[in-house]
Amino acid sequence: MSLAHDKQGNVLVPATGMINLAREIFNRAGCNPEEADTIATRLTGANLRGHDSHGVIRIPRYVAWIGEGRQVPNQTIDVVQDSGSIVILDGKFGFGQSIGEQAVDVGIERAKTHGVAVVGLRHAGHLGRIGDWSERAAAENIVSIHMVNVRGSLIVAPFGGVSKRMSTSPISAGIPVTGETPIILDMATSTVAEGKALVALKGGKALPGDAIIDGDGKLTSNPVPLYGDSATSTNPAAGDGDGALTTFGAHKGSGLNFLMEMMAGALTGSGCAGGVDEPEKRRFCNGMFSIYLDLKVFHSDDSFVAEVKNYVAFLKSSVPASGCDAVLIPGEKEQMVMADRQAHGLPMAVDAWNDIVATAAGQGIDQDALESLLSKA
Repeated sequence: MSLAHDKQGNVLVPATGMINLAREIFNRAGCNPEEADTIATRLTGANLRGHDSHGVIRIPRYVAWIGEGRQVPNQTIDVVQDSGSIVILDGKFGFGQSIGEQAVDVGIERAKTHGVAVVGLRHAGHLGRIGDWSERAAAENIVSIHMVNVRGSLIVAPFGGVSKRMSTSPISAGIPVTGETPIILDMATSTVAEGKALVALKGGKALPGDAIIDGDGKLTSNPVPLYGDSATSTNPAAGDGDGALTTFGAHKGSGLNFLMEMMAGALTGSGCAGGVDEPEKRRFCNGMFSIYLDLKVFHSDDSFVAEVKNYVAFLKSSVPASGCDAVLIPGEKEQMVMADRQAHGLPMAVDAWNDIVATAAGQGIDQDALESLLSKA
């Protein structure tokens, strides 16, 4: 199967074919069929929404992590503590795409029972696009907020510093709107997610000029200082270089990043990104602190949805600034990108696509099998 290319030279991979290929890779790497399908669907879903940083570019890294024991296939959550509306769960370093679903489903069920629920998830593998969890709750008419940290990931410099002391620490929230697409806020507290630096490193979209601070304290768009000598490998390791990601909004983003560490790392018991005088990095995992609110407890009628729609219309009535076509609400851009990519395919830099093909080959998927998977509806 000959894949098309866009005007920028990116490979255009059909979304369904990408799911088929990723599913086969993870199944062969040790994930059961259900988990392999979940991982493949969620990674591809991130690309469909324009979050390439949390999409299929992570396939080589995830497969490597299975071999290293950093992420463990086929895990189910353990309940550490249960007081009804507050639950602490342990993901046992399982794949975040499946562990995340399990944890969110607990939050949804408890919110429906108690009206409100708080779920602390510790020791999850990489949870992927955190907006997935806001969307999953919103589909059940549940408002949710998710705060995440990355233990053992020292790749972000705090405001006023050069040394790596933080992770990208994302936050997401979901607002259900009956009969319409939910409103989803999903963002890292670093200027860009690490995956966006990886995308840029592999020949994709360039970073903004203040995304990286190098070891000399100079701001740059070059991702190489973040990865150091590993920058040319199939699986570059963020943090191997002497550079770091910056936080967005200077001290404000740095403050929010700190809050994610407190809530998702310290409070859940998952652990913060790092600590003083530790000879080795902490084992990588995600912690997630989530709040779930059942709308029917707050409103017995449609007043919430009416107010949300009214405010959205008010916000979007703002006169667009120069260079902008319209004012967008959180999640709206993702929906626009998804419609385009469902029709035309997922654009991938050639280097990134070649790394996925090499990973597939490493799992015994030859060229004929690769083309069959990509072309299968």
